[in-house]
Amino acid sequence: MKVAIVTGGGQGIGEGIVRQLAQDGFTVAVADINKDNADKVAASVGNDSKGYYVNVASHDDVKKLVEDVVADFGQLDVMVNNAGICRVEPFLEQTDKALDDLLDINVKGAFYGTYEAAHQFIKQGTKGKIINASSIAGHEGFTPLAAYSATKFAVRGLTQTAAKELAQYGITVNAFCPGIVLTPMWDEIDRRLSEINHVPVGESLKKTIEGIALGRGETPADVANLVSFLASEKSDYITGQAILVDGGMKYV
Repeated sequence: MKVAIVTGGGQGIGEGIVRQLAQDGFTVAVADINKDNADKVAASVGNDSKGYYVNVASHDDVKKLVEDVVADFGQLDVMVNNAGICRVEPFLEQTDKALDDLLDINVKGAFYGTYEAAHQFIKQGTKGKIINASSIAGHEGFTPLAAYSATKFAVRGLTQTAAKELAQYGITVNAFCPGIVLTPMWDEIDRRLSEINHVPVGESLKKTIEGIALGRGETPADVANLVSFLASEKSDYITGQAILVDGGMKYV
């Protein structure tokens, strides 16, 4: 049985990814800063899956996570660096704290996860797959999300560069780029947009969804289907890509 780590796996998109990979036959190490959530999700999907605590902003935590998973299951096959946060702040009101949090979790988390997984794959002498969370905001800057967009562009750059350097070891590195995923994170984004733009709660989300060609918001399962492909042998000849899964959004 293959083993996958999913950071931020205790809720939202991460939970959707965990559930899909478990259906695909993976034993999933569900890693989250909320250990209780991680344990609950792991227990619900079976396949000997297990919950782990991790703060992806800490290199030591991510290193220990990989070591613990390998100690428990003997190997690592797929690393999904999914953990991420969003802060909605107009550029001229951007706070240092929000910028630091976004860089620590979105960028450093993906960097540390890629770094530690790559070292483990090389140590095992096996091919491996690294899958990072970027965003539609990593393809085009979105307002008022300057700092968030910057971090997701950074993940694309990391993904492309790591893919080139790690190809010699048979390691592929790709990113998934979701659109408007209907999770608690987007509820908070909508609430902040209502404050900033002085519109009722729900109006910003409704307007955004109207710009999606397929006419609906995204579910975690929609994202998980792409990750499932990237984690499978069917994607063996794909690397360095940041693939949009957004329902055909119209960018403005």
